[in-house]
Amino acid sequence: MITKIKKFFTEVVVELKKVSWSTRRELIESTKVVLISTAFLGVFIALVDVVISKFIGVIIN
Repeated sequence: MITKIKKFFTEVVVELKKVSWSTRRELIESTKVVLISTAFLGVFIALVDVVISKFIGVIIN
C-alpha cells in the first residue's frame, strides 16, 4: 500500500512538471476579463428583468 502511495505522488510530480503555468501578468489580465464580463452580464440581466417586469405589469393591468 505504501509503495502505491509513493508511486502516485511521484506520478503527480511528473505530471505537474508538464503543466504550462500562467504567468502572474496573464493571471491578472484573465481575472480582469472575467470580472468585467461578469459585471456586464449582471447589468444586462438586471435590465432585461426590469423590462420584462414592466411589460408583464402592463399586460396584467
